[in-house]
Amino acid sequence: MDPDLLEEAIIDRIAKTGKTPKAIITVAIYGMPFAIDRILRIADHYGIPVVEDAAEALGSKYNGKPVGTFGRYGVFSFNGNKMITTSGGGALVCSSSAEKVRIIWYASQEKETCPHYQHKTVGYNYRLSNVCAGIGRGQIFILEKHLAHHRHLKDLYKDLLSDVPGISVHDNPRIPGLSGHDEQYDSNFWLNTITLDSSIKIKGDGDYVDSLRVFLDKAGIEARPLMKPMHLQPVFKDAPAYLNGVSESLFKSGLCLPSGPLVSDNDVRYIVEVIKEAIL
Repeated sequence: MDPDLLEEAIIDRIAKTGKTPKAIITVAIYGMPFAIDRILRIADHYGIPVVEDAAEALGSKYNGKPVGTFGRYGVFSFNGNKMITTSGGGALVCSSSAEKVRIIWYASQEKETCPHYQHKTVGYNYRLSNVCAGIGRGQIFILEKHLAHHRHLKDLYKDLLSDVPGISVHDNPRIPGLSGHDEQYDSNFWLNTITLDSSIKIKGDGDYVDSLRVFLDKAGIEARPLMKPMHLQPVFKDAPAYLNGVSESLFKSGLCLPSGPLVSDNDVRYIVEVIKEAIL
């Protein structure tokens, strides 16, 4: 989320509706922390709560503090493709025991404390089973191992692709005007992503990014485009959008590379060899 566009959106919503948005939902896409300090300052200025979509960011940090613990609430996903999994579901982080009790009440069908089933309002059934929760608790003990592996894969991709003009491996943000990375950001690199310069030539008949995806697929390697921007999704075609061209550019030029816990160093070397083979 771009902080400048966020404030532009808030001001525009106030001007057009007389109301501020009910919440700001930030996304730590692919595990990368968002511009937390600036967005929190804007949220505080307008009195809007922040809900962190940290689905992909378990283990990521900003200024040494875990992503998902900055907003009013933080949400993690334990889907089958995440850093740890319970096969489905996730976790919600809140800031007080009172909120925790109320959230569990909502998620437990809003059942009153009675020996019989009694409901004053309609609730939800959003609970993990004990079996799924047990699987997740067991994986907490190997979380650090998974995090180290994902970061290692990023370094390996970056090293092996460093001599390929026109391909950039996504890394923690750099400090403007300096050579080093901004140490505030510490991504878990849940997925390692690359962007391709439009000047790069790839074997195949289609768009340069999709041609590479197809070339990799034929070699038994699954690569996917970057997330399609929300304003380009048909379901949101009539929703207001506040744009600067960055998300569209990334969607057009980016690919996600294999990054899971079973991806080995030899796998990465093979993937990079195939990428180099695909370039004309």
